[in-house]
Amino acid sequence: MKIKVGEITKIKTGKLDANAASADGEYPFFTCSKDPLKIDTYSYDCECVLVAGNGDLNVKYYNGKFDAYQRTYIIENNSNGLLYMPYLYYFLEGYIEELRKQSIGGVIKYIKIGNLTEASIELPPIEEQKYIVHLMNISSELIELRKKTIDKLNWLIKARFVEMFGNVPEEERVTIAEICKIITDGTHQPPKFTNTGIPFLFVSNIITNEICYDAEKFISEETYTELIKRTPIEIGDILLSTVGSYGHPAIVKTDRRFCFQRHIAYLKPKSDMVNSEYLRGAILSDNVQRQIDERVKGIAQKTLNLAEIRKIRLPLPPLKLQEQFADFVKQVDKSKLAVQKSLEKTQQLFDSLMQEYFG
Repeated sequence: MKIKVGEITKIKTGKLDANAASADGEYPFFTCSKDPLKIDTYSYDCECVLVAGNGDLNVKYYNGKFDAYQRTYIIENNSNGLLYMPYLYYFLEGYIEELRKQSIGGVIKYIKIGNLTEASIELPPIEEQKYIVHLMNISSELIELRKKTIDKLNWLIKARFVEMFGNVPEEERVTIAEICKIITDGTHQPPKFTNTGIPFLFVSNIITNEICYDAEKFISEETYTELIKRTPIEIGDILLSTVGSYGHPAIVKTDRRFCFQRHIAYLKPKSDMVNSEYLRGAILSDNVQRQIDERVKGIAQKTLNLAEIRKIRLPLPPLKLQEQFADFVKQVDKSKLAVQKSLEKTQQLFDSLMQEYFG
C-alpha cells in the first residue's frame, strides 16, 4: 500500500537560529549540518525523524529531548499505529537524492514542506516494517564496526610513528622545503574538460589519505601533456589537500595518469633523504597537523598556502628507520585492505536492501 508521508505524519520546523548552540549543552541541537550540536534547553520531547531543510540535505532519527534550527523539519508519527518511525527514517534516507533534485534556490538550495508531505511511501504491515528495520540496522551496525576497525588501524600507525619518532627535539627537525625537490600545486586555470579521458582530481579524491581515481571530470591527452609539465607526477610523490578539508596527504602508488586542481599541493620528496610512506606518516602526526592548523589562513574557507607548507618542521631519522616504519605501515595496510573489502561488501548488501525495500 502506497501512501503520502503527509497523511501519516505531523511535520513542523524548529524555531531557533544556529547561534543558539552551546558547546557544553545538555541536549542535542539539530541544525542542517550532519552532526548535531549541543544546547542548554529543549523545546521538543518526542520520537521523530529530522530532515535538514537546506544545504546538503540529510536525515536523522531521534527519540528524546532536543531542540532544532528553524530550517530543520521535525516529522512525528500521526498514523494511529500504521507507521514505525525507524522505517520512515530509512525510507527518507533512500529518498534524500530525490529531495536534492527537488530543492530550489540559488547558492543555498532548500526544500519546502510539500516536498516531504507529497512523498509516496510503501507502507507494509507494522510487523513487516519492524523486520525490515531490523535488517537495515544489522547491516548499518556492521558497516560502522568495519569503519571503526579501519580507524583503529589508522590509530595504530600513528601510535607507531610517535613511538619511533615522537621524541626528536625541535632543533633536530627539518623543514619540508629541505626534503622535497618540488613543492607546488595543481593548475590554477580550470582546464577544458571532456566526457572521458584522463581523470582530473579534486580535494574530495584524497580526503581518505589515499588517492581515489573515481573522477567526475576528465581531460584530454593534449591537456594532460601540458599540465604535467608543472607537476611531473611519479610513484612516491605526495598530494596534500590545502583548502577546506586541508592537511590530508596521499601517496602516488601507481603509474596511473591523472592531474589535479590547485587546491591540492604537490610534493616530490628527495628519495635519498626521505621515504614517502614516512613523510605521509609525519604529515599525519599530531605535531605536524597542529602546525598545519596554526598556519592555515582565512575564515570562510581556510587555506594552507605553499609558503606555509615549506616551513613545516618534522623529524628526519636515518633512512633505515624510515623504511622500518614504512614496512610496518605496509603490514597494517594489508589488514586495512581486508577490512575495506569486507566494508565494501557490507555496503553493497545495505544498498541492495535499500533498493529492495525503498527503491
